[in-house]
Amino acid sequence: MEGCKFMQDKKGHCIIKVHNGITRMEKWRMAQPVDFELYDGEHIAIFGENGSGKNMLVDIIRGSHPLLLTEPAYDFFPSVKPMVSDNISYMAFRDCYGGDNDRTYFLQQRWNQLEIDESTPTVADVLEEAFRLNDTGNPELLQLRDEIYQLFGIQELLSKYIILLSSGELRKVELTKMLIKDPRVIIIDNPFIGLDAKTREQLTAFLRKIATTKKIQLILVVNRKADIPDFITHVVEVRQKTVLAKKTRQEFMTEEQTGNEEIIRMENVTIRYGKRTILHNLSWTVRKGEKWALSGSNGSGKSTLLSLICADNPQSYACDISLFGIKRGSGESIWDIKKRIGYVSPEMHRAYQRDIPCIKIVASGLQDSVGLYVRMTEEDKKKCRHWMEVFGISDAEEKSFLQLSSGEQRLVLLARAFVKEPELLILDEPLHGLDDRRCEEVKDIINRYCSKKDRTLIMVSHYEHELPECINHRINLKKND
Repeated sequence: MEGCKFMQDKKGHCIIKVHNGITRMEKWRMAQPVDFELYDGEHIAIFGENGSGKNMLVDIIRGSHPLLLTEPAYDFFPSVKPMVSDNISYMAFRDCYGGDNDRTYFLQQRWNQLEIDESTPTVADVLEEAFRLNDTGNPELLQLRDEIYQLFGIQELLSKYIILLSSGELRKVELTKMLIKDPRVIIIDNPFIGLDAKTREQLTAFLRKIATTKKIQLILVVNRKADIPDFITHVVEVRQKTVLAKKTRQEFMTEEQTGNEEIIRMENVTIRYGKRTILHNLSWTVRKGEKWALSGSNGSGKSTLLSLICADNPQSYACDISLFGIKRGSGESIWDIKKRIGYVSPEMHRAYQRDIPCIKIVASGLQDSVGLYVRMTEEDKKKCRHWMEVFGISDAEEKSFLQLSSGEQRLVLLARAFVKEPELLILDEPLHGLDDRRCEEVKDIINRYCSKKDRTLIMVSHYEHELPECINHRINLKKND
């Protein structure tokens, strides 16, 4: 590595150091000069929202963009490979199949085994080719390959055709190809995208083995807190193209929990109707900025739980519940509670049988009423029109609510929930009645609205694919038989 010196300070051996980094080309420039350090033994998550500048930081770390003042300093000891590219391996996962070298791949092949012929590569073919490309005559390379195969259970995949691998298996093979190169640092962008829960767990275990058994430092690029594995030691957050100071994983994961106020606290809440118990000794805390997915089978108590939060359930006053730091029953009115909450649910939809213009339905969200009993101001109309435009229903302003389709009515009620831009957004099956296009559009609206850290979300859906990417906490209710 040209110009590289052994970097040692009181923190230990520094592998990568970027100080006051400013790219020469303005279009690749961050909002502030970049400072970044990776030390031996660290495994870092680069965390940030979509478009925050995470990939720009990764390009700087890899030396892809020349810098104005000083170039990144590298010391990959004990590696003796001369090039930065030999020591830093980068991989970006996308929600798709096929790799950069798979030129003959087409989607239908995965579902039609008749298309497989003798030229279709197996996992063994692909990995052996990777081995040959990296074979420099070093006898330790063969030992390394066998060690990787055994450690990560690759043998069982060797006979499979590449095009028939699942997303998780394909990801495992791609990482194995990378490990055969014996890099000092591995950077993985979106490692968990498109994987189900079980496969995410398997990939996490695979990466944990790399982190704990190999002389390799991992850098994962993620946009969800839930995707930061427990073996990660530090987190570097990128916000609005600014690289924030590195924190330990524990500091990063707990700072919002301990520093943010509690929005909801329930202690040992039990709800019964006659002999039937709906909720039993439920304790739950939601803090500002958290985005929760509430799940459970029909009859498990999801709607009851939400009715307690919104003070629609009379039993809420007999339970140990605090909302926005105020204990339920301490003198607050129901309207004090509702003014900070945006809410939509199937029950609310059924309750809205009002033959009035849709803009008045939306405006009722400003007053937390079912009907509109207060004259709208021009400012109110401006807010309503904005959110009707956001949800694509501007042309329904003067239409009667009852003349709309069920899906259009749901969009009106969603605009009603958002119109006062509440601190707490409670969405109970918000995508009911919407077509595929509208579902994706509403998910995007939810994601964008909840991108601000002071906004809190609780969302109920029976379909995993309906949940927006911003979800970072989960609670599952089980039916009391």
